[in-house]
Amino acid sequence: MSQRKVKQAEEMVNWNLVFPNQANPSGNMFGGDVLAIMDTTAAMAAKRFSENQVSTVTVEAVHFAKPIMVGDNIKTTAKVVAVGKTSMIVKCDVYRDDQRGGLLKCVSAFLTFVAFDYQRQPTLVPQLDLSEEDKEAHQMALVIKESAKKRAEEFSKI
Repeated sequence: MSQRKVKQAEEMVNWNLVFPNQANPSGNMFGGDVLAIMDTTAAMAAKRFSENQVSTVTVEAVHFAKPIMVGDNIKTTAKVVAVGKTSMIVKCDVYRDDQRGGLLKCVSAFLTFVAFDYQRQPTLVPQLDLSEEDKEAHQMALVIKESAKKRAEEFSKI
């Protein structure tokens, strides 16, 4: 049996400009559009870490803390913070650029991905060499994972 390699996760960064077609009549960016950007950036982080194709399993603990408006430049960051055998949990944050060099965190979430091979079968991911700065996010990801597992069991009953 081959050993899984151990590697550090790389943070992915994505910048976007918010356009009028991405907002409601008040000028606030639609949550669904924000989530789509987060999903894309998080998928890139998971794909880079796993070195395989990935698919979204869950989006958990989404917190919309501050509004994002038409015309805002937004920075999305994503990094793998926990792994299973074939899955990865990615912490993703969206920041609004205040135009003066500062960033304001607007949205946070944890997304779970599964890695798969070219036959579309789940495949092993590397073990995570967790950085000191990611330990708090790692602990939160484990709590979210347990909560999601319980919720999935409940959903299967209805």
